[in-house]
Amino acid sequence: MTPDKPLRADARRNRARVLQAAEAVFSAEGLAVPLDEIARRAGVGAGTVYRHFPTKEALFEAVIHERIEQFAEEARALSAAERPGEAFTAFLTRLVDQAMLNKALCDALEAAGSPVKPPDDSSRRDIWAAFGTLLAAAQRDGTVRTDIDLSDLRALLSGALAMERHARDGDRPSGRMTELLLDALHARR
Repeated sequence: MTPDKPLRADARRNRARVLQAAEAVFSAEGLAVPLDEIARRAGVGAGTVYRHFPTKEALFEAVIHERIEQFAEEARALSAAERPGEAFTAFLTRLVDQAMLNKALCDALEAAGSPVKPPDDSSRRDIWAAFGTLLAAAQRDGTVRTDIDLSDLRALLSGALAMERHARDGDRPSGRMTELLLDALHARR
């Protein structure tokens, strides 16, 4: 398969099934699941998985890339919402919740010696550009503090993920740290 040659319809469907199964498996069980098991859950042969994704790392990168692209698309759509402040709050909450549910993503981002690379730079730039547009719309709306920039938001989001993981290990209710973050971001009238 060459990059400039489009996939046949059945190959596209199989690739999508593999990505969907892999996302579910990686999210629930982490990176230890063998490719053969992912193929079984996708309802395709192991050769199909290996043809599209020669290594588990390549499959994981494709899953994460697709997920980040979906988030970027969602943020872009929400930036034109009638109530951008509510859209920003909902998106930030969903992003934290989804990242917390994705064990493999957390594994890759937390493990110092992880064999899996994080998403490529273009994917990260895309999500942060879209999130920045959503942030600016919420600031113009008067919902989010205007002294927060995208660098602040990145650091705060990273902190929120760490705090939520820590809180879930203890006796704090899920989402409490995200609520505190959102309160800190809220513009005071």
